[in-house]
Amino acid sequence: MLDFQITISSNIAFWEEWLEREILPKYPQARICLLRPSMTFLLMKEPDMRQIRSALPDFSKTTHIFLPINDARNVAQAEGGSHWSLLLVSAIDGVAFHYDSLGGANYSEGRLATQKMSEILGRPLRYLNLEDSPQQENGSDCGVFVCILMRHLLIKRLLSANAREKVSMSMANKLIDSHGGRKEMLKIIESLRKEGERRRS
Repeated sequence: MLDFQITISSNIAFWEEWLEREILPKYPQARICLLRPSMTFLLMKEPDMRQIRSALPDFSKTTHIFLPINDARNVAQAEGGSHWSLLLVSAIDGVAFHYDSLGGANYSEGRLATQKMSEILGRPLRYLNLEDSPQQENGSDCGVFVCILMRHLLIKRLLSANAREKVSMSMANKLIDSHGGRKEMLKIIESLRKEGERRRS
């Protein structure tokens, strides 16, 4: 299970890197941070926030932060848990939206991450566990759900929003094609691998 979870962690980190490279540069005015799974894990497990503040990005001008949440309990095994969910912190609104594709499985982890981010940002954050989040139909799609939800919220809700427009962060009735999402991710990985090979040759 641990090897499988590390693979999911790596895939989520890759997806975030791809979004930063391919999507965010088209919106230079955006102040959005995609925190890596390893940094989220460190944030949640370190009791003294002063110890990790320097390792984290500077959030002073950031409007939104995406955090992949893992339910790992053992600090010796980073991302060694069995389930992933997504936390989206709106620093400008003081709200943290939690999207869990397995009911409330990561409810307490999402709340803990919200408390930690509140401490880092130096402002209170209201925790909203969105019970109408799209739900997975098996025990292995949580990582794909995190990636698809992250992209949808980033592109369709945050980057395409008018500055004066109030944006709903609810994902109610949003259908997630996990099989199609997995295939698309593999296709992107393969195309980037081939691009890397071309550059090296």
